[in-house]
Amino acid sequence: MEKEIENIQKYVRAANYLSASQIYLQSNFLLENKLTQDDIKPRLLGHWGTCPGINFTYAHLNSLIKRKNAEMMFVLGPGHGFPAVQANLFLEGTLGKYYKEATVDEKGIGFICRNFSWPYGFPSHSSPGAPGVILEGGELGYSLSNSFGAVLDNPELTVACLVGDGEAETGPLATSWHLSKFLSPKRDGAVLPILHLNGYKISGPTIFGRMTNKDLKALFTGYGYKPIIVEGNTIDEKMYRALDECYEQIQKIKNEFDEADLKHDFPRYPMIILKTPKGWTGIKKLKGKKIEGNCLSHQVVGTEAKTDKEEFKAVKKWLESYNFGELFQKESGFVSDVRDIVPPAHLRMGDNKHTFGINKESDKLILPTAEKFMEEVPTPGFVGSSCMRRTGAYLNEVFRLNEGRNNFRILSPDETYSNKIDQVFETTSRVFAGPIKEWDKDLSSTGRVIEMLSEHSLQGIAQGYVLTGRNMVFISYEAFIQVVASMADQYVKFLRVARDISWRKDIPSFNYVLTSSGWRQEHNGFSHQNPGFIDNMLQMHGDFIRAFFPPDGNMSLALLKKSLESKNCVNIIVAGKTQEARWLTPELVRENVDKGIMIWEFASEEDPHIVFSAVGEYLTKESLAAIEIVKKEAPEIRVRFVNIFEINASGIGSKENNIPLEYYFTKDRPVIFNFHGYPETLKQALFDAQNMKGRFSVHGYIENGSTTTPFDLHLRNKTSRYHLAIETFEKMRDEGVLDSEKASMLIKVYKQKIDDHRQYVKQYGVDTEEIETWQWKKNI
Repeated sequence: MEKEIENIQKYVRAANYLSASQIYLQSNFLLENKLTQDDIKPRLLGHWGTCPGINFTYAHLNSLIKRKNAEMMFVLGPGHGFPAVQANLFLEGTLGKYYKEATVDEKGIGFICRNFSWPYGFPSHSSPGAPGVILEGGELGYSLSNSFGAVLDNPELTVACLVGDGEAETGPLATSWHLSKFLSPKRDGAVLPILHLNGYKISGPTIFGRMTNKDLKALFTGYGYKPIIVEGNTIDEKMYRALDECYEQIQKIKNEFDEADLKHDFPRYPMIILKTPKGWTGIKKLKGKKIEGNCLSHQVVGTEAKTDKEEFKAVKKWLESYNFGELFQKESGFVSDVRDIVPPAHLRMGDNKHTFGINKESDKLILPTAEKFMEEVPTPGFVGSSCMRRTGAYLNEVFRLNEGRNNFRILSPDETYSNKIDQVFETTSRVFAGPIKEWDKDLSSTGRVIEMLSEHSLQGIAQGYVLTGRNMVFISYEAFIQVVASMADQYVKFLRVARDISWRKDIPSFNYVLTSSGWRQEHNGFSHQNPGFIDNMLQMHGDFIRAFFPPDGNMSLALLKKSLESKNCVNIIVAGKTQEARWLTPELVRENVDKGIMIWEFASEEDPHIVFSAVGEYLTKESLAAIEIVKKEAPEIRVRFVNIFEINASGIGSKENNIPLEYYFTKDRPVIFNFHGYPETLKQALFDAQNMKGRFSVHGYIENGSTTTPFDLHLRNKTSRYHLAIETFEKMRDEGVLDSEKASMLIKVYKQKIDDHRQYVKQYGVDTEEIETWQWKKNI
């Protein structure tokens, strides 16, 4: 062990030098000549403080991998420590596999140093451009949940997750310690959390860094772990032994833990609490201020080294202290002692096969046809089951067809039953790797549905699962998916870059199903009425982000299949769980699903005076009810109905649909839109439509909610059939289609209906029978 420890220390010295040189040097990378201020970059960017701890950890993990012939992946929480990640990818040769300039020689060192934090070079944070990376780490808190997602259904894999002590203060990270309780010891891999306590954030101490060892052990023992603290003198020997012990504990759990043990306790996985100084091995003091072991080493130390002689002198002395010439020779590269720490090519963490996407045929889903689960539609408006009941039936079949292939999961925050997809429990169950009581329902340690009241944790698991090549659906109440809006934004940024990197393979799409929408959350009230997630996602440019609004259960099945078949996308399906009308036959669905928009002939006439258009199940119903009112009261008005069921950042309808919008909306007739979300979201999608201003009006959710009745919610937000009919009468009067006197009379009648309905719900607490029992009567 003594020789191996010595080699580890040399490897860490080399990695520390490479980390620091990336931040500072634009030339003289081997310090062959006397270092001058001309060798310093003009703009110093990056983070130094966490890098030494990362290098220390990576080196020891490499040593463990070689000793145990282990398959391991590395996930870094503090992604701003990217100089260290890049240094290790370079040292192990993985970077050179994907960037031909990153040869393990002098030229390669120059390449990584010149291009770090440089325009059109490597960014300052971990990114998809770095092999082995599945987490950017700019926004902190997601490393552990991503790691747990990666090991699900990968029994041979161990993920070493380095969690920063600043990151550990975030809410999402705090919750994700519990995710070990969803791992099946036999079917899943394992996560080895390494909590890195260097004691400081950007400008002050961390909470964990000031806690006593006794309290730290108590906390993580309570979370269900077996914590090992590594610190102080002979820290290399302690880390060496700690990793051996952790590895053996993990193997024991996987080999010996069985279902009988779960009746008494959750498996207790090991973890390491690593204590090293912030900015370890760097500048100790500068201009009278403590640097190493303090927050002042967090980012760039000596930011004015290019122009300030005192700061330059300190940086020069620091870089020279690593004696890099002892570790790297210009003619032959790194010395054998450093190279000895690097695992064989097939075991290098930076080139772990799971980090690149779909790797094997079994990663791909076997999908049933959507038509198998569609309902017949004798006439438009025929009432069938809910979109979510159809979804549950379809997903149950997906589980059945892929049984034993371990490539599909559903995640939901305690809402599988509420969201009406519990038919999946005919084939699988909810996973719970701990004590299960005899009265518990649909729970087992081998279930494929994960329920946890933490949207953050579920989002993180889903990201780790998808980025390692497997398939999932994340089902949530629409209002509360907003909790992970920022996480989703980070994921989309990662995906946007990854899609353009040739050596990253396809990954399954990230599929959201949003249900319990605000339009049917009138019983829960204002807090449950929020369609903002759709708005947030559609703000991000890229037609790989697609929002689907099926108008009925048949279309919801087709869109679900389309989403599960797709790759490298983010799909959002907005589906209701109440029993509603069926409008589209299986044949119509099949003909139109890839267009994203269609004219409904049964509710349309030739050469219309006005066009109605709806987005979303409940808004479609109100629009069709408005059409029926218009045709009853003013049959001289010719109408058309256009249903939109796909919106992306490029506009409405799918990108494959080349039919111009004027085909659907005419060139010059007024159009009344009724939209599921905020009106501004649809207006953005319609921005480039021909002659939009003046003839397009958009109704939608305008933040007017409460505990009320379903139809009163439409009245409050002016998306009701009455509001749409009134606007139609006004527009047709102005267009000269409708007699002015008749229009005034009709407007007065339906304004009164609005007032009458409000009084009715105040008195009786329910909608009128006219609203409750409405069904589409006949084709136009």
